[in-house]
Amino acid sequence: MGKLDGKVAIVTGASRGIGKAVAELFAKEGGRVICSARTVKEGDHPLEGSLDTTIKGIKAAGGEATAVACDVSQERECEKLVNETKRIYGPCEILINNAALTYFIPVKDYPPSRWIKSFAVNMHAPFILSHLVLADMIAKKNGAIVNISSGAAIGPGRGPYTEPAMRGGCCYGAEKAGLERFTQGLAQEVYEDGISVTCLSPSLVLPTPGTYYHHLVQSDKDGEPDEYMARATLLLATEPIDKVTGWVTYSQVVLKQYGVIKEGKGIGFERPGSGYSQI
Repeated sequence: MGKLDGKVAIVTGASRGIGKAVAELFAKEGGRVICSARTVKEGDHPLEGSLDTTIKGIKAAGGEATAVACDVSQERECEKLVNETKRIYGPCEILINNAALTYFIPVKDYPPSRWIKSFAVNMHAPFILSHLVLADMIAKKNGAIVNISSGAAIGPGRGPYTEPAMRGGCCYGAEKAGLERFTQGLAQEVYEDGISVTCLSPSLVLPTPGTYYHHLVQSDKDGEPDEYMARATLLLATEPIDKVTGWVTYSQVVLKQYGVIKEGKGIGFERPGSGYSQI
């Protein structure tokens, strides 16, 4: 018996990195997983990873998953994703808002079109997809939404500043801080409907194709394994609502609390996680 036997889950950004790891674990636990991203085949994107690769790996391991290409920055594409999920497996019961887009550009140089596109993916899409799946979840009085955030949401606090700004992190940090506040607001709204809403960030940067590309890690020994985020996401998606709803938390904090790891590193241990900012 798996933790997700027969459950229908949507995982966005499932072509690589955290989304791929979450989709693989959810399928292993018996879930019927809709894997969504823009990159369908290897070579469609400069970075390694695709929906084809994710789906092949899941099916080779005996899991059930289907790819649905989607640009979550577009409302119509989000509607298509949710409708295709219903057609293929039935109403979504677990939504993982993981897809992300950022450009490491300082505000003075940031093209407004890219700023708006980034907000569409990182902030607007989680709202639109949550809005679209909530009707079915409310009807069943059950469901889980997990939003994937980042340590970038923790602001630097007030000046004066002795450390340089994170390269181009203003936009991404603002989006993720907004996502964390959205999480708790939505969690309160749908609590009486039996729907859990949580937000999870890595305690340490994960070595993924994206973090390698942006030089955030130098080797697989840096950061934490993607398995940590996948296992923590599974816990947040399956634990009873009163234990987790409204959490804005970090991977290793969750895993230590549930006895999966003995000691933790990074945010929540070596530096505080505030949810929004260090005031």
